[in-house]
Amino acid sequence: MTERHLRVVLAEDSVVLRDGMVELLTARGCRVVATAGTAEGLLTEVDRHRPDVAVVDIRMPPTHTDEGIRAAVRIRATTPGVGVLVFSQHIETAWASRLLAAGATGVGYLLKERVARTSEFMDALHRVADGGTALDPEVVDRLVHGRGGSRVDTLTPREREVLELMAQGHSNRSVAARLVVSERAVEKHVAAVFTKFDLPATEADNRRVKAVLTYLSETGG
Repeated sequence: MTERHLRVVLAEDSVVLRDGMVELLTARGCRVVATAGTAEGLLTEVDRHRPDVAVVDIRMPPTHTDEGIRAAVRIRATTPGVGVLVFSQHIETAWASRLLAAGATGVGYLLKERVARTSEFMDALHRVADGGTALDPEVVDRLVHGRGGSRVDTLTPREREVLELMAQGHSNRSVAARLVVSERAVEKHVAAVFTKFDLPATEADNRRVKAVLTYLSETGG
């Protein structure tokens, strides 16, 4: 299957890492239309180019704290058609929740070590550009198991596994393949999650997104 040729704006203040990522993306058929070393530069380039996806380091100058995540949240608010994939050296559950507060479509959060795994990084990039969700498995695990006292605690171990994979952006078919079960079995687990989270069917039926947001809000801080 031919990969979609994505237009990307990349924000990373390390020149070495930035150049390496540009080389990787270009080799995989993406077009890096602009790069930025600061959050303000990122916002300018996104507004100018309106890429398919912005790839953003959470820690950016001048303070190297949350400039990147604040810029990502702003992009989601002002240019919702642009996918946002952020990456970080460490798991920051509060920032993941902050990024997803406006909805879990066209957004991703990866650890930098995952970015180094080219196939996983590219899969996440395309998923986000297509309006999906791509959350690092370690981030999802921390969010789900981080704190108790929530509706997440009512889930069985298998239902948690299914929810974690849903949060990473996998379809029922993909979840079934990963867990080596039937797609019908996955549908039953997903239905159980919806029931326990009190998510009735709606006309738009975006319960998958709501299920992800439920446990992020209850366990992500």
